[in-house]
Amino acid sequence: MKVSARSDTAQAAPLPVDLADGVFPAGCPSRTVLDHVTSKWGVLILLALSEGEQRWSDLRRRAEGISEKMLAQTLKTLERDGLVRRDAQPVIPPRVDYSLTDRGYELSALLVPLVAWAFENAEDIVNGQR
Repeated sequence: MKVSARSDTAQAAPLPVDLADGVFPAGCPSRTVLDHVTSKWGVLILLALSEGEQRWSDLRRRAEGISEKMLAQTLKTLERDGLVRRDAQPVIPPRVDYSLTDRGYELSALLVPLVAWAFENAEDIVNGQR
């Protein structure tokens, strides 16, 4: 049985001409950005924060399975990249709230269709690996 590489209804989106040669070289800064925002935890944290401001414990519960170390690293990276805002409240006990910047909201809107596709196709893909 021959399996088609793509369906007749799916169309590949062409890479814009100005990006075609720019994203593939090893030194392209977009590779670093893609590494940060497309990591499993990066995507989940960005999507969680797209629902609104959250505290550390909220994010830890929302992204089931993330370790404290990985949550800290991911938040620090996304904050450094200008995607996440960290707001430390001067209260006791300490309180830190996390939210998306405008750029973070812009990115999360682009990630939603990707994550929706992954969710809708995950069972078939995982079952096909068996």
